[in-house]
Amino acid sequence: MQPSVTPRQMQTIFDVHQFELPDRVRRELEEDLDGLTRQVEHFPVADLHVLIEGNARSNDVSVKLTLILPGTTLVANDHDPILTAAFERCLGSLSHSVEGYKAKLDNESERQKVEKGTAHEMLPTTDIDLASVEAAVADGDYARFRAALLPFEDAVEGRAGRWVQRFPDYEARIGRDIKMADVVEEVFLLAFDQYPDRPEGVPMGEWLVRLIDPAVKALMTRTDEELENINLTRTALAAQTPPRKG
Repeated sequence: MQPSVTPRQMQTIFDVHQFELPDRVRRELEEDLDGLTRQVEHFPVADLHVLIEGNARSNDVSVKLTLILPGTTLVANDHDPILTAAFERCLGSLSHSVEGYKAKLDNESERQKVEKGTAHEMLPTTDIDLASVEAAVADGDYARFRAALLPFEDAVEGRAGRWVQRFPDYEARIGRDIKMADVVEEVFLLAFDQYPDRPEGVPMGEWLVRLIDPAVKALMTRTDEELENINLTRTALAAQTPPRKG
């Protein structure tokens, strides 16, 4: 079959060999590419090559997706007796690779901004008492640690919200099974755990920004486990908060 091009924002070429691809199945595969199309919509170049090859001996179908982006080429391979199963696994793998590449570009961009002095530093609403922060960590007291860093809460929420928007699959879950408040709490919990390893000379705001990406991914990929930890933490914090006088 001659390669054919689909009329989409992402330039997509289907190349089919030794396999009969019905028009209906072809349309279903094209529709499945909508999520990937949204992921790469901001790249100036995004070319996808879809190679589908039948194998008469094994009676399965091989699928290879090759995505060409500025600065990299991402590839995913799979095979299965059922075309759509192989295609979906390939697409999932490729989508994950795109997320990783975008995160890498974002980190490089932020680092370059810091090096050039053009980054917008994340600042607290009031000054932070670092002695109180370090004492809370030394005592293993998350409640005191969280209270000491409360002036960063709004800034962390804003940065985390913009970060989540870079991943359509993650953004779609906000307000459903995950709340932005959960993302913010995950960042501070990660900060509490990793504070002893905090690099010297790195401003607190910059360090917290670096934790947003791993915090978001931990929450999105281990949702039940992380939400349970967050909810247990909130219960403990609530128990330590004195009741208001009537």
